[in-house]
Amino acid sequence: NFSSYFRCIRKMDHHCPWVNNCVGENNQKYFVLFTFYIASISIHSLFLSINQFLMCIRHEWKDCSAYSPPATVVFLLFLCFEALLFAIFTAVMLGSQVQAIWNDETGIEQLKKEEARWVKKSRWKSIQAVFGRFSMGWFSPFTQPLLKSKYDSYL
Repeated sequence: NFSSYFRCIRKMDHHCPWVNNCVGENNQKYFVLFTFYIASISIHSLFLSINQFLMCIRHEWKDCSAYSPPATVVFLLFLCFEALLFAIFTAVMLGSQVQAIWNDETGIEQLKKEEARWVKKSRWKSIQAVFGRFSMGWFSPFTQPLLKSKYDSYL
């Protein structure tokens, strides 16, 4: 459903099928946090899977799994592969979002490679436009960005 294309999205970056919505000014913080947390969880899963695999190699297989060694190896390799794919994909998405915020332009504007028709903000101001004034709420998807006023994102 691409009905979101038929409405105005300020600072639209892209349409994301993972969240079934357009990423723009009002939800970019949440998308950045989403990609950060998924990348972090994927890297953590990768380390846990590798650790389990190494533990099974060092000790007897019957002590580390209720399944036979071939099934455990296939399962652990699948987990490692899946965790690695998710980590790479979400880390690339996170990196592209951080780069877009730092450069004060959306992904669409980066692809078009047009000259900026606005005065670009400093990197710190660009980060504050997305996340608000610095607080622990930056890392929480349950808090809205703390802006001084509703027009702060334009300053």
